[in-house]
Order: sequence, then C-alpha cells, then structure tokens
Amino acid sequence: MSQALVRTAAGWLLGLMLAVAAGIVAVNLVNDSIASPQQPVREYFDALQKGEGEKALGLLHASVPQSNAAMLDGTALQTAAARTTGVEFGAAVERGGNQVMVPVDYTIDGSRLHTDFLLERSSTEWLFFHKWSIVPAALPVLDVTVVNSSEATLNGVPVNMPNGRNSFAVFYPGEYEATLNGQYFSAPPTRATLSSREVPAAPLNLLTEATPALKDAVSGKVKEFLDSCAAEAGKQQKLQPDCPFYHATNNRVIDGTIDWSITQYPTVRIEPFGGRWVVAPLDGKARIKARQVDLFTGALTDLNAVHDFSFTTRLDIEADTIKLTPLLSY
Repeated sequence: MSQALVRTAAGWLLGLMLAVAAGIVAVNLVNDSIASPQQPVREYFDALQKGEGEKALGLLHASVPQSNAAMLDGTALQTAAARTTGVEFGAAVERGGNQVMVPVDYTIDGSRLHTDFLLERSSTEWLFFHKWSIVPAALPVLDVTVVNSSEATLNGVPVNMPNGRNSFAVFYPGEYEATLNGQYFSAPPTRATLSSREVPAAPLNLLTEATPALKDAVSGKVKEFLDSCAAEAGKQQKLQPDCPFYHATNNRVIDGTIDWSITQYPTVRIEPFGGRWVVAPLDGKARIKARQVDLFTGALTDLNAVHDFSFTTRLDIEADTIKLTPLLSY
C-alpha cells in the first residue's frame, strides 16, 4: 500500500473518530439540557407561572381528586405561583429502576422552601436521547371553611362555600389566600403555603365578622325603632307603652304632660350563633318627664326619671335587605 493511501486512510479514520466523539459529546449535551430530567420540571414551573393549568396537569401526570377545580387554571393558578421566586433546579439523584429525584429550591414570601420531584425514564428517542416524565400521583387538596357564609374569595376568585366549607384541588408549590369581603360580612385574609403533595396544607378557616356597614345599618334601625316608640308613647300618654321601657308609680300622672325620650342608645354587637347572625341584647336608657300628684298628700311635683331597659331582636338579611324585628316581653 502506498504511503499516500496510508495517509488518506489514517485521515478518514481520524475524521471518523472525531465525528463519533463529537456525536457522543452532542448526545451528552442534549441529555444534560433539553432531554435532562430537570426539563419537565422546568416546564411545569413555567406553566404554573403562566396559569396554564392544562399543561401543568399534563406535565405532572397527576390525577384530580374529587374536589372543586377552581384553583387549577387561569388567575387563581397564576396567583398561587406569583410569589414563587429564586427557583433553583438541583442535580438529579439516581433512585434505581430508571427513576431519579430532581430537587428544587425556591422562595415564597421570604421563606426558603424545597420540593422533590420523582421522575422516570419513559423512553429513548432516536436511540440516544432520554425522555423523562414526572411519576404520576394525585393532586393535594386544600380545605377552606367560612363562618356563616356560602361564598368566599380564594386567590382572587369568587368560590362557592356550601354549608360554609369546600375542598379545592391545588397545584404545588404555591400559596393560597382566602378572604371574605362582602358589604355586610367580612373576614381577614388567611394563607396556606403548599410545597409538597405528601404534606397537606393546614385548612384555611375564615372567621367572619359583621362589617361596620352592617353595624351602622342595624344601629340606624334600632335608633329608628326606639325614637318611634318614644314618640308614640308620648302621643298615647302611656307610662307603660309597647316599648322596651316603662315607668311604674303609685302617684297619679297628669295626662298631657308625659314625655318620653331616649338618653342612651344601645351599642350594637352582631355575633354568629347556631348557623345564623344574632344581635346581642340591646341595653339603653330612656327618660320620662311629666307632672304627678301624690295620692296621699295631694302635692304636685315634676317627674323626671331615667330607666334602664334591655331587649332582644331578630336579624334577617337577604341580599341587600336588612330586617330587624324587636322581641319584647311584657
């Protein structure tokens, strides 16, 4: 064989070896990047940030338990993922059986958290490139309760709360905030952070309170009732009117001189009780002025007395309508 042919063959062999080496390097680069176990997890986090629930569910290969699905897409999902920052994807750890664990570290509201994702090699494409998928499991469920309300807001989305409670399927990691901001009833926000499907989040319990608007409306109705009652008692010249207040005496009170007025209106307190809202007993003071005759001496004197009174009411609220029914005992 001539020296030229040897050199040519050697050149071809060297070129082939370099091509094979380059191919191996390329395959390794692909398997360490777009075909790496971290890639499905990256895509999953990206889908959460964009509120793409259908894509996130497909990447997670998760089943949805019987629950409300309001948190699994759109604004609610974006809100859950919005506070997740500083995401770092760690090196995959072999678990055997074509499975690896991909650790992810991130921050939610200043707290550094950690989630492990179990993946399995499902196939190989083009003989060389690995294909990884997250091992299927059920989504976690977040329980929410609210006192005396059939609705609430979860991650900015209005949700129904039958009998004051509901359960919501949720993605992880994420943060979920429940609130109630009604015209007459509200509850301060409460939050739960979910970093794993293995560790359930604590239930979100909304402690509902009457708003100042409701207290003002009820106070107005109480004042209207008492003022009307006092005016009617004066009109009818009654010492013991159909009102929460009355005056008892052994003297003769002269007709035409009786004047009732309210000197202290009750402070309204509205509280939950037995699945409804009740007004706490209403305590106030009423003044009676009149002229009276002592039946023993015949002396004519001025009557000016202040009486404590207390009564209860029934509160009914339908939509924007408030009805207050005084419950008087005689």
